Amino acid sequence: MPQDSQEGTLRHEGETFCGARGSRFLRTLEATLVSPPLLNLKSHIVSPYYTLYLLAAVAGRLHRRVGGAYSELPRIRPPPGLVLFLLAPAVGELLSGSSPPAEFFTPFGFTIMTALYGGGAVLCRELKVRWQKGMGSLLLLGAAYGVLEEGLMVASFFNPAWPDLGALGVFGRWLGVNWVWAVELTLYHAIVSITVPVMLVELVYPDRRGTPWLGGGWFRAVALIFAADVVGGLIIFSVVTGYKPTEAQIIFSVLLAVGFALLARRLPADWARRGSKRMRRPLFYGALTILGAVASGAVFWVLPGIKSPLLHPVIVMALGALLDLLLIRSLADYDWRRSTDLHRFAVAAGSLSLFVAFDFLQELDRTRTDNKAGMSLVGLSFLVGLALLGLKVRRRSERRGP
Repeated sequence: MPQDSQEGTLRHEGETFCGARGSRFLRTLEATLVSPPLLNLKSHIVSPYYTLYLLAAVAGRLHRRVGGAYSELPRIRPPPGLVLFLLAPAVGELLSGSSPPAEFFTPFGFTIMTALYGGGAVLCRELKVRWQKGMGSLLLLGAAYGVLEEGLMVASFFNPAWPDLGALGVFGRWLGVNWVWAVELTLYHAIVSITVPVMLVELVYPDRRGTPWLGGGWFRAVALIFAADVVGGLIIFSVVTGYKPTEAQIIFSVLLAVGFALLARRLPADWARRGSKRMRRPLFYGALTILGAVASGAVFWVLPGIKSPLLHPVIVMALGALLDLLLIRSLADYDWRRSTDLHRFAVAAGSLSLFVAFDFLQELDRTRTDNKAGMSLVGLSFLVGLALLGLKVRRRSERRGP
């Protein structure tokens, strides 16, 4: 067959395989490859033009052997487990301001926090799915994670000189435990570090919401990475901070984390889906979670600084815990079986809104001695990301209809 005829056949093969978009790309590439400067490279056997369409023809023939016509290359999306692995530390440490960009994006900081938060979030989510449990169990697993991080790894539950404590290093300290801080951080990690990132990623991958994201080998690998990070962090922070938790404190932390995990295993799967109240507009749940975040922050961070005999640490600790638990209970009273992804997005976005707002103010905080540069950009990035996700969820809900 003459070469011109071969090239014509292969051109048809390539365009059939690649579809309209691919065909335009091939023609553009062809025009470049057979332009005058490259014509001298063309030989009777192989030319840039011939090779280009030969590859497309081979691919087209192989595809027709295993399936029908192929009109467009599939869109490649990162695995949801990987997205959660990277999002959880960004929410728990970066967005909250605990680790500003100058700390978060160092090789050491990024590695240790990604393995910790990312590994913890992925493991909690996998256990929830494999146990066929619901959001109540995910919250309890998040509490277990919080105890492992703050009680075991960095020992902030017990260290009176932990740099983030502020007034809570004295207020509420009893028997060697920073009780108010411990309750606040356990609730924070359960909601913000674990549950909210899981909710966000499941909104991005709604078709994967009820399925495991890790195979058995990957699950064991992530568990090993997480355990090594916690144990290694315990050793490193003991040296860096000069505070080494006692054996009793280590045992207490491990047993408490195991207790939360066992409660998560035993909690009925429909615990948070037994409500009978009629679902309201998504905006209501966003406003409710924002109000809950403001109230919880005021109790745990404002009240301890007010000197009053009425504000005993036990009262503050109980009030803060009660507010968060009442918020969870009030949300569970609604009939979430009739909810949409917009309702779930409103809860997740509302939980993070206060942190996004404060990111724009943190660079103005002169009381902080660390490098706060870039926190406004962090807040803006999360604001844009949440807005785009909200639009995506709304469009998806509109396509599905009521």
